[in-house]
Amino acid sequence: MLNYAVDPALLQPFVPAGTQLDQHEGKTYISLVGFEFKRTRVLGFAAPFHQDFEEVNLRFYVKRSGRRGVVFIRELVPKYFVAAIARFAFNEKYSCVPMSRRIEARVDGSIAKAEYAWGLGPSRCSMSIETDGASSLAAEGSEEQFITEHYWGYAAQPSGGCLEYEVQHPSWQVWKARHAEFSGNAAHYYGAELAQPLTSRPDSAFLAQGSPVTVYKGTRLDP
Repeated sequence: MLNYAVDPALLQPFVPAGTQLDQHEGKTYISLVGFEFKRTRVLGFAAPFHQDFEEVNLRFYVKRSGRRGVVFIRELVPKYFVAAIARFAFNEKYSCVPMSRRIEARVDGSIAKAEYAWGLGPSRCSMSIETDGASSLAAEGSEEQFITEHYWGYAAQPSGGCLEYEVQHPSWQVWKARHAEFSGNAAHYYGAELAQPLTSRPDSAFLAQGSPVTVYKGTRLDP
């Protein structure tokens, strides 16, 4: 998770109706997140060849009526069927692109390095992290907790309003970063304005262990 503090005005056009930007200690963040789906099921059904795959998303954070949530600006996966289902069910901004990952573990089984890459040729991008020290639960009120513990998703809908859906998972163990970076043609996927902060050094970065996650069917919120 590579996190960048940005001007709130940059994100205002993406804020779904009925929500407002959420901040941590007065700062507005976008996050570039790479992760693995493992043993994925949709409505209890495991689609052949679509259970284990990578995803990279660019997201930011909102709140509504005491609920803290995430808005996805762009989500990339290597499986066309996954992208199609997400667009149909949630109107999320999924695209299908070639992807790869590389994970390096230490002798004790902890993660030393991780890298996710997407795209080919001039459009290729990658994000990488080298961890520092042992993992631990995010401290109460910390930036790590703010980034990892938004348990609602919000997706703007074409006809107005937005979809609100719940995401459940336990608190995650996190490793802080010794070094982390993004490289590549960010403007190709995110546009020139959003690409600009990604080309600078992240304000923070960490790796999360992950866990079982449940995403529930959404409820439409009309304007």
